[in-house]
Amino acid sequence: MTLLSVQNLTAGYGQARVLHGVDLTIEEGEAVVVLGANGAGKTTTMRALAGLIGFGGRVEFEGSPLAGLRPDAVVARGVSLVPQGRGTFPHLTVLENLHVGAALRRDKRGIKEDIERWCGVFPVLAERTGQAAGTLSGGEQQMLAVARALMSRPRLLLCDEPSLGLAPKIVAELFGILATINREQGVSLLLVEQNAELALALAGRVYLLEVGRVIASGTAAEFREDETVRRAYLGY
Repeated sequence: MTLLSVQNLTAGYGQARVLHGVDLTIEEGEAVVVLGANGAGKTTTMRALAGLIGFGGRVEFEGSPLAGLRPDAVVARGVSLVPQGRGTFPHLTVLENLHVGAALRRDKRGIKEDIERWCGVFPVLAERTGQAAGTLSGGEQQMLAVARALMSRPRLLLCDEPSLGLAPKIVAELFGILATINREQGVSLLLVEQNAELALALAGRVYLLEVGRVIASGTAAEFREDETVRRAYLGY
């Protein structure tokens, strides 16, 4: 079943158009990665899908359009964003950040269970529930950002550059957790990532974005086998 369908997506900032007709789909339970150089429009794509900026074209989630919805309404539909650069509320505690992620929910028991679940997945958060998010390390803040996004119980998790600025060991741990969430929790993933090798190990399908347009798409295996793509975008 197609979870997300994007057709002829256009978006930008003011008079500057960044996306020029992006098409992509995500099936239920799938992990998909968007690759591309800086300035290709990857973050703009994620911001449009999350309702943070207006867009043209047609975007449907589970068959219903997302155009014109506020970010909270997009979250209510089942789409949650882990923004680039952590995106935690630095002056709130870890626990308060997790409650913010569940702001649209009313099931107090379920919220408590989910806090326990994600603190189990990210043990460092359990040790720092009363600590201000801004005092955490970069890796800890990224884990909190992921856990907070998951507190809304999304069907689709949008992750914008989750490895940015993190140590390799932390990145490997984080990507392992994302893979487990996708495989065992059934949460679909749309991942924007500069670390192509890590992304291809996680994702089943790939879209290659260049100057606001999709110039190639296929399976992760096909991208690894394409010599031109490897040299230009994967660095080997």
